[in-house]
Amino acid sequence: MADYILQLQNITKVFPGVKALSEVSFDVQRGHVHALVGENGAGKSTLIKVICGVYPYGTYEGSVKFEGKECRFKSIREVEKAGIACIHQEMNLIPDMSIAENIFLNNQPNKMGIINFDDMHFKCLELLKQIGLDVNPNEMVRNLGVGQQQMVEIAKALSRDVKLLLLDEPTAALTESEVDILLDLVDKLRKSGVTCIYISHRLDEIMRLCDDITILRDGQTIETRPKSEMTKNDMISLMVGREMSNLFPRVPHTRGEVGFEIKNFSVPHPDIPDRMLIKDVSLKAYKGEILGVSGLMGAGRTELFTAVYGAFRTKGTGEVYIDGQKVDIKNPLDALKAGYFIVSEDRKKLGLNLMMSIKENTTLSSLDKVSKFGILNEDAEVAYTTKYVEEIHTKTPSIEVPVNTLSGGNQQKVVLAKALMSEPKVMILDEPTRGIDVGAKYEIYKIMNELVEKGVVIIMISSEMEEIFGMSDRIITIANGEVTGEFDIAEATQEDLMRAAVGKE
Repeated sequence: MADYILQLQNITKVFPGVKALSEVSFDVQRGHVHALVGENGAGKSTLIKVICGVYPYGTYEGSVKFEGKECRFKSIREVEKAGIACIHQEMNLIPDMSIAENIFLNNQPNKMGIINFDDMHFKCLELLKQIGLDVNPNEMVRNLGVGQQQMVEIAKALSRDVKLLLLDEPTAALTESEVDILLDLVDKLRKSGVTCIYISHRLDEIMRLCDDITILRDGQTIETRPKSEMTKNDMISLMVGREMSNLFPRVPHTRGEVGFEIKNFSVPHPDIPDRMLIKDVSLKAYKGEILGVSGLMGAGRTELFTAVYGAFRTKGTGEVYIDGQKVDIKNPLDALKAGYFIVSEDRKKLGLNLMMSIKENTTLSSLDKVSKFGILNEDAEVAYTTKYVEEIHTKTPSIEVPVNTLSGGNQQKVVLAKALMSEPKVMILDEPTRGIDVGAKYEIYKIMNELVEKGVVIIMISSEMEEIFGMSDRIITIANGEVTGEFDIAEATQEDLMRAAVGKE
């Protein structure tokens, strides 16, 4: 008989105007890694918040059983005492505290209220050794990379004798090597008896790591199966409720004239004197194509196009042409006026004001279109926002809701609406589908194709090789701040791109 550590029965969670979860039921077997998979907005994060006490008992309907006992948790602290820990998409670390202080926050070794720092240091070393992280416990968290911070979060959970660990998109911002380290650690935890619930849009990770898979769609449980009985295509079909034979809606594009050109563009390194971050880069992007930009993390891809935008910490030098006309961009306002728009890789920090509504975010870069003499025309705001919500199929109960209430895919659509309203001639899409499910990715790819047909120059920066090959008409690689390769999609291979991405010796 299976030994279930967690049993969920008919979990229902309602927010004003929307039912986020509707009678969700499934069981999690002890010692397994159980995947929770679904499109953005399917209810995964809401369910995680029910389990870990962010939404306490009484704010939802249904039953949560942990280790065979009915749970009526009123706070996150009660959940942690029971042996449940959660690592959310947004990490809960304090940058200006040390690793040890973060791991043992509110759980410090003490005697009569006096913290034993030596004991805390020793226990921290043991935890770091357990997870394979070779850093000084006294190192400030702000000095760690994202992957290392993720490991510190896991060490923090282990410090509380965790029995059930919930990981919500733990690899969304990690490099490939960091992903491998994290997956190996989760596997190690499973072997030591820790049960994990693992949420990820990266289906290859699910197939590599997990024992069982539960699919959510529109807030409902669709199916739970052992991994051995489910293929990647099965997952996709169950997630979206329809067959998706082609994840990338490739359409034939006809290349036109040069719409965007950079000549001899260089950017000084912001922190290292006498060193160039971007070195004499020249490139062309044509109307009627999607130009893919590939390269390893830290290659300078984002920095190049951000410097052209006038938003990097150091000023770039070189020439920029849009539609054959030389433009002088000193700041983002100049860029917007010239028709150059960046959809940032970090939509939450750089693309949106999360506390503002969909309507306010959509019109933020184009206030001149909805105002006169400094006075906003709310009817115009509503008209523009409604137009884009309908055109790009943003799922929302109202254009007045705060953007932070939307799923990641729908947040990205608000960023795209904001970009479209500015009527760009050149759109830079930096990791446009990071942290987004396959259904929302497909819709964003279709929007990209529509923009190409309208004559917008599309430049897509992506770290996902499948995406680069699936959507690009032409690909350039950047390494060490230089363009190291250019390939037509019909002739490019992954080996070619990787060789060029490694760069010159």
